[in-house]
Amino acid sequence: VQLQASGGGLVQAGGSLRLSCAASGLSIRSYTMSWFRQTPGMEREFVSGIAWSGGIPDYAGSVKGRYIISRDTAKNTVYLQMNSLKPEDTAVYYCGATKGVRSSWSDPQMYYYWGQGTQVTVSS
Repeated sequence: VQLQASGGGLVQAGGSLRLSCAASGLSIRSYTMSWFRQTPGMEREFVSGIAWSGGIPDYAGSVKGRYIISRDTAKNTVYLQMNSLKPEDTAVYYCGATKGVRSSWSDPQMYYYWGQGTQVTVSS
């Protein structure tokens, strides 16, 4: 199994980026796929998740209304559209795969697989 995260970069505050997480060795139609982020010295923080069945995604309060998670099952890829970026959004962003129930999506320990991370830096 491999989750390949990409799309990070340097952007000015107020700008946008779209992250991609291409999955191989598993079907995103069988796993809840989520994005987390992490800054040095901090725990990995849940950002957004989308269930194996599609349906209503979940978002952290800090990104709700600015970020949109989506998926393309034909490409076996999950996306995170990030708009109105703020300096505090700066982090390494990871995608993960879990079979946990919705209430457990924010727990990193519930994830079976992780991507390698992609750096997002937002300048002020």
